[in-house]
Amino acid sequence: MITFVLDRSLLLVAGTVAAVCWANVDFSAYDAVAHPLHFWVNDVGMVFFFALAAKEVFEATLPGGALASGRQALSPLAAAVGGMVVPAAIYATLVATAGPVSLMRGWAIPCATDIAFSAMVARVIFPAGHPAIPFLLLLAIADDALGLIILAVFYPSAALSFTSLIGLMAGALLLALWLKRRHTHSFWLYVLGPGALSWAALYWGGFHPALALVPIVPFMPHSPRDLGIFDAQEDRLPDTLNRFEHWWATPVQLILMLFGFANAGVPFVQIGPGTYYVLAALLVGKPVGVFVLSMAGRLFGARLPNGLRMGDLVLVGIAASIGFTVSLFFATAAFPGGDALAQTKMGALLSFVAVPLALTSARFIRGDAAKQRAGEHRRLATE
Repeated sequence: MITFVLDRSLLLVAGTVAAVCWANVDFSAYDAVAHPLHFWVNDVGMVFFFALAAKEVFEATLPGGALASGRQALSPLAAAVGGMVVPAAIYATLVATAGPVSLMRGWAIPCATDIAFSAMVARVIFPAGHPAIPFLLLLAIADDALGLIILAVFYPSAALSFTSLIGLMAGALLLALWLKRRHTHSFWLYVLGPGALSWAALYWGGFHPALALVPIVPFMPHSPRDLGIFDAQEDRLPDTLNRFEHWWATPVQLILMLFGFANAGVPFVQIGPGTYYVLAALLVGKPVGVFVLSMAGRLFGARLPNGLRMGDLVLVGIAASIGFTVSLFFATAAFPGGDALAQTKMGALLSFVAVPLALTSARFIRGDAAKQRAGEHRRLATE
């Protein structure tokens, strides 16, 4: 039962539902509890969420990984870029034409894809072993990797201080390199040493400190090859990076529960233009961007995995339109508060409508594909 809850990020859902319910019953009481959590959850706790995402990105670039060569990486990378550029363009166009202009800062909110929930939907839609599942995971990982860059570059958390950033970050990276060369196997030394310095560098440099462990992750001793995305065998590997993931996997689910509770409490009366813009950009822009750029990537030598049909690609795009966790995080980074934050947060939360949309679409797309295959088998049997 516990494994079922953790594997499906149901603690995050529970925290989110609790926040929405309480905020709509008594917002002032909810805010009095949730507001003090923002710093500890968003700036400290989420460090480990992004570290685990960075770990999957880094391992995918190792020998045997899906991103180990340019040709292997091109197709999901193209899909990820399309799934970010098109939603951002739709959001920006809606704001520019319908206003208010104050919402323009939230252009990156619909760029996000929630790895956990998108993957969960894909596992329901597609049979085990179907190439659409790892393709979606790679798309989401690449999406989050690009999202981390966007977060660092376009959403500084304070006035920028490159002196603090460069000085402290250089110390963090040199210390991480020193630990690696000494074959230090305790991940705690990487977290409390260079990780803390990196956090200080980002915090005092004006960037979001939740990215603190992203540059430190590659220095941790790791397996020489990638076994696969979220492969169960990783839990038995003795290297530092996999022990780090194994130790933090459950605490991160608790952190996500607190993140949902601290950030998702939006009264329904605060639904507005920002809500509709985020929703439209995610639900329309993601599927269109993923499909179009995946097809365009073929012009540059990218190949879709064997067995991944065009209809499957549409379903992948719909599943990827669940922004949720990362969209909420981008919203809190884009807007300090007020109606713009509340409206865009609600858009991120309502992106969950992609779940029934994906399931309904799959009945038609996957059902038609199955009928076609059955017809082909019957035709061959009679010949």
